[in-house]
Amino acid sequence: MDDYISFEQIPFGTEDFALNPERRCPCMLLLDTSGSMSGHSIEQLNVGLTAFKDDLMKDSLASKRVEVSIITFGPVNIECQFQTADNFIPQKLSANGDTPIGAAITLGIDMVLQRIKVYKENGVGYYKPWVILVTDGAPTDNWSEAAQIIKENEEKNQLAFFSIAVDNADMDMLSKLSSVRPPLRLREHSFKEFFLWVSGSIKDVSRKNPGEHNKLLPPSGWAEI
Repeated sequence: MDDYISFEQIPFGTEDFALNPERRCPCMLLLDTSGSMSGHSIEQLNVGLTAFKDDLMKDSLASKRVEVSIITFGPVNIECQFQTADNFIPQKLSANGDTPIGAAITLGIDMVLQRIKVYKENGVGYYKPWVILVTDGAPTDNWSEAAQIIKENEEKNQLAFFSIAVDNADMDMLSKLSSVRPPLRLREHSFKEFFLWVSGSIKDVSRKNPGEHNKLLPPSGWAEI
């Protein structure tokens, strides 16, 4: 019998559970890197991701509990698998391609559900996952199936979906993606302020017991209300 197991056969991150048995707070970022994001938008998005990492690292508990995964679209690409904040290193993103929002959402939620399965298999507690979509345009693919997947999983309380509109994003489409939380429009290019809001909110979540009611921080300073 061949005892060899390739790294591809091992669920990503399971070896970390023995070293870090803390319950996990997964955060999936679906980031638009299509051509229309070029210039100031992509620059400020990169600034925001760095601020997100730095702020999480200020909280020793959150750095061990919050897990970050990033999918970019334009085209769809997994920038990083789920990893705790202390291991998360933001890579510089560049802008090109179209806006396949539907495919990015479908892949992102599938990865979230697979990660939940890994937690359960390893006896690791976890908080409701966050899935955050940030886009400045309209989808160039079919997004109706993605909307149905979001609806089904939110009804099962499997995840919390957030959508953030940048510049000329299709607000009507974003409103139809999730009826639970209406989309918010980013004020100018306040990516840093937005990601500090995400880190602050998710740090609060990570300090509580799983299932305990969470009240998000007000979206002041970055959202057009």
